[in-house]
Amino acid sequence: MKRFWTNTAILNNGTSFSIELDGRPVKLPSGTHLAVPYLPLANGIAKEWTDAPKDFSPEHLPLTRLASTAQERVALHRDSIISQLAAYGMNDLLCYRADSPPPLVARQSEVWDEWLNWAKANYGIALHCTAGLVPINQPPSTAAALHGILSTQENYTIAALGAVIPALGSFVLGFALATKALSAEAACKAAFLDELWQEDHWGADDEAVNRRASIIHDVSLSARFMELCGT
Repeated sequence: MKRFWTNTAILNNGTSFSIELDGRPVKLPSGTHLAVPYLPLANGIAKEWTDAPKDFSPEHLPLTRLASTAQERVALHRDSIISQLAAYGMNDLLCYRADSPPPLVARQSEVWDEWLNWAKANYGIALHCTAGLVPINQPPSTAAALHGILSTQENYTIAALGAVIPALGSFVLGFALATKALSAEAACKAAFLDELWQEDHWGADDEAVNRRASIIHDVSLSARFMELCGT
C-alpha cells in the first residue's frame, strides 16, 4: 500500500483516543473508527503510522492490528475466544514431558515445574503432566478455572493473549507473560526448551532458527502491546 498521509495526530474523545491522518480518523475494516482507551497505546499506534514507509503493509502496524482485534473481534466474540484460549491450558505444552534422555527430563522439570507451581499457587490451577504425547484428560474444573481467569481480563489483553498463547503453545507461559511474572524472552526460552536443548547437542537448523526468531518477534510485540495498555 502507498502512504497517503503526511501528518499523524491523536484526538482525545474524553474516554478514548483516536488516531487521525491529515485530520481523518483511522478506520477499521468494518468502517468504524479506531479508538483505544489507553493514551500510551494511542501514542504507540500514532508513532507506527508516523514511521510507516512510503510503501507499507500491515506488518508495519502491529499495534494497530492488535487494537483492531480487540475492538472488532474480541468485543464481538469474547466468550468464544476465551474458550479457545482456555483449551490451550487443557493441553498445555508444559504438561507433556520427555521420558528420555535423563538430562532433558531434568531440564524440563527444572524450568517447567516452576511455572506450573506458579499457576497453582497464584490461581489454583493444578495441571496434570504426562511423559510422551498421550493426551491428558484434565478435570472439567480446570477448564472452568482457566475460563474464569481469562474472563477477568480486558479485551485488549485477550487480543494479545490470542497471539501469545498459540505462539508459545502454553496458557501458563502466556498468562505469566501477561501478568509480568515472565518476560517475553524468558517465556520464549521456556517454550522452545526442547528445540534449544537439541540444538545444543546436535547443532542448529537455519529454518528452525528463523521460525523461532519470527515467533519471538511476535511475542515481544504482544508483550509491548499489553505494557502500553497498562496490563
